[in-house]
Amino acid sequence: MKQIYQDYMLATLRSLIAIDSPSGYTAAVETRLADELRSLGYTLIRPVKGGVQARLGGEGDGLMLLSHVDTLGAMVRTVLPSGRLRVARIGGLQASNTETEQVRVRTRTGEVYGGTLQLENASAHVNDNIGVARTFDNVEVVLDEDVRSAADTAKLGISAGDFVCVEPRFTVTEKGYVKSRFLDDKAGSAVLLTLAKYLRDEHIALPRALYIGFTIQEEIGYGGAANIPADVAEVMSVDMGCVGDGLTCTERQVSICAKDGGGPYHYGCTTRLIQVAKAQGIDYAVDVYPHYASDVEVTLRAGHDVRHCLIGPGVYASHGYERTHIDGLRATFDLLDAYLLK
Repeated sequence: MKQIYQDYMLATLRSLIAIDSPSGYTAAVETRLADELRSLGYTLIRPVKGGVQARLGGEGDGLMLLSHVDTLGAMVRTVLPSGRLRVARIGGLQASNTETEQVRVRTRTGEVYGGTLQLENASAHVNDNIGVARTFDNVEVVLDEDVRSAADTAKLGISAGDFVCVEPRFTVTEKGYVKSRFLDDKAGSAVLLTLAKYLRDEHIALPRALYIGFTIQEEIGYGGAANIPADVAEVMSVDMGCVGDGLTCTERQVSICAKDGGGPYHYGCTTRLIQVAKAQGIDYAVDVYPHYASDVEVTLRAGHDVRHCLIGPGVYASHGYERTHIDGLRATFDLLDAYLLK
């Protein structure tokens, strides 16, 4: 991978992470994706339900690469008598690892208000029960506004149904570790945009039809259910690879998923991914993910007649403050490149 593409990938990842996009609130990130693909010279496909797709070229035996740009988040459930906010989570957001995070409350009329997720009665010098288990029934949004009542908060225009977006805290360390919320799956999305740039800049002739698609409902379970082009025979999710106890992958590798909570992935596609990684000397791991579902599983459940597989950079602390590494991002790109062209 040339340095120019690694630099582009990290810059793209940073810019995608900076855009709030919990499931249901994704217009801004869709615009960013559409603008980038147009700037690279691609013609867009815009599904009615949302998301962005493009055909990158080639003919026959179509392959579609999917990643998702929707993230975890929350929605205002009720305004409390204190003027603070009780929230309902979107996707797998956890109260236990978002407590003390900065948030942005985005109203239906366009206002944005800052705040912090805090345990109710959060002062240790006041609360004898400070060690209570955290849930979204006792963790609340404390607004950075002078509100003392529900009426005060209502005057700001905040109400049930407004989105609550968690600060991602993106950083790249001197050792190459990338730390942020929502690497799941903006890391995969950055890899796909980099692939699109690489194929166009290097004037590469594709040996098969290739599409990329960015979905916006993966975290709530139905991102890949529709909008698979008729000539596509194979769909690959480029999502986060799992890192944790009982698995072999690290953040510095590309993970090839053999099975997840929904069942095994296509034997032939998965085997070829492994063979290509071995042949090209790409640092990879094969794992079974115990608690996982992907866009391509939804594609099959929706009745599409396609082969399916899943790869992605190793990501630790999924659905929390996540960590990957530049090496893992690069290995994912290299495997896609080799799988397509070698």
